[in-house]
Amino acid sequence: MTLQTTLRVSRFNPEEQRSYWQEYTLDVEPQYTVLDALIKIREYEDGSLGLRCSCRSSICGSCAIRINGHATLACKTKLRSLASGGRHVTVEPLGNLPIIKDLVVDMTSHWNKVMAVKPWLQPQGPEPEHEYIAPNETMLHLAGVMSCIMCGACVGDCTVLQVDPNFLGPAALAKAYRFVGDPRDAAGKERLKALNRYGGIWDCTRCYECVQACPKGVAPMERIMALRDKAIEVGFDNTYGARHTIAFGEILEHAGRLDELRLPIKTFGMFNFIQMLQLLPVGLRALMRGKMPPVFHKPIPKAENVRRIFKKMESKR
Repeated sequence: MTLQTTLRVSRFNPEEQRSYWQEYTLDVEPQYTVLDALIKIREYEDGSLGLRCSCRSSICGSCAIRINGHATLACKTKLRSLASGGRHVTVEPLGNLPIIKDLVVDMTSHWNKVMAVKPWLQPQGPEPEHEYIAPNETMLHLAGVMSCIMCGACVGDCTVLQVDPNFLGPAALAKAYRFVGDPRDAAGKERLKALNRYGGIWDCTRCYECVQACPKGVAPMERIMALRDKAIEVGFDNTYGARHTIAFGEILEHAGRLDELRLPIKTFGMFNFIQMLQLLPVGLRALMRGKMPPVFHKPIPKAENVRRIFKKMESKR
């Protein structure tokens, strides 16, 4: 039994620099993926449709696009698995990357950022006579992040890259974690120092979009959070991002809930007048909307239970 589906495809004409939408209605087999439908359109209805694909087996990552507003692999997405049952599907190119034609984007900036984190081992000392041996449990831990196929889905849905193209992005930072966590690499501290700057690990807003988008379960945001912990552990704790993280934990441990007035003071420092003045408009807007936190902050009842959780977590590190 065939399924009638309508694909609303975002088109881009590079010669005219014009974007527009085009709809295609076709009958497909029950097992069809979004990629199968797009290929059928290109082969039988509109040969001008531009798309990129290769393995059709969720290995190469070439067919990463936005389907119904979220980045994913077209070859992995069954039409019937979509919310509309595959009857109405919106298809767009990946976000945050320049469009070449229709669903084909320019991946140059993505690859440049991956190369910027030096994605190769940097061992110390002379080259060994035999292979480097790493503990099995360590490499099993890294197996998840090494599953990345560099499809760019996480980059396409990254909300930080939408407003700041200087951000390294989830794919590059997940790749950086792969080498920071490798016991054979001797450049961990240098890597963390580089990632501790503007555009690095502290710019992630933890929106979770990259975790949702990743077709291989790499969970880039979780790798970025792990890089933050490692940066603080080796002494890179004087950036605003690190101080914010430490202050957040200290306040929560003490009171069981966040003191939103103390947090910026502990993050920027009481005498950092420039930063504090920049926060003044935010405070005024909060006050006008009745969202100003209380001046006198009280711990929650039985806050000692929260402190016990913190101490237990610290003992496991």
